[in-house]
Amino acid sequence: MYFEDFDINDSQERNGDDVFSKPVRAGKRTYFFDVKATKNNDYYLTITESKRRLDRDGRFVYDKHKIFLYKEDFEKFSQGLEDIIKYIRENAPAVPERAGREAGTQSFTDVNFEEL
Repeated sequence: MYFEDFDINDSQERNGDDVFSKPVRAGKRTYFFDVKATKNNDYYLTITESKRRLDRDGRFVYDKHKIFLYKEDFEKFSQGLEDIIKYIRENAPAVPERAGREAGTQSFTDVNFEEL
């Protein structure tokens, strides 16, 4: 799986139908923004949400959800995303931060050496 090959903090160019990738680490999830090329060298975007979890037999597995976004839909998609993010920021109730750490970050003592 190529998900494990990414340096989470860097954009990367890829081989094959993968043209460019940008992983974004967000708490327990990682989002992968991948530019891919069709056989006619037309570009499109895949967005993959990947979340690591422990399977019943004790192995780590990844739950993945993927959407495909084509150039002709970029404008409507980005406008819809912008509108919904604006709505949430303006209307969502305030959620108190967890004691002792910022939302979405782990303290140094939360390091899981199994992940390294």
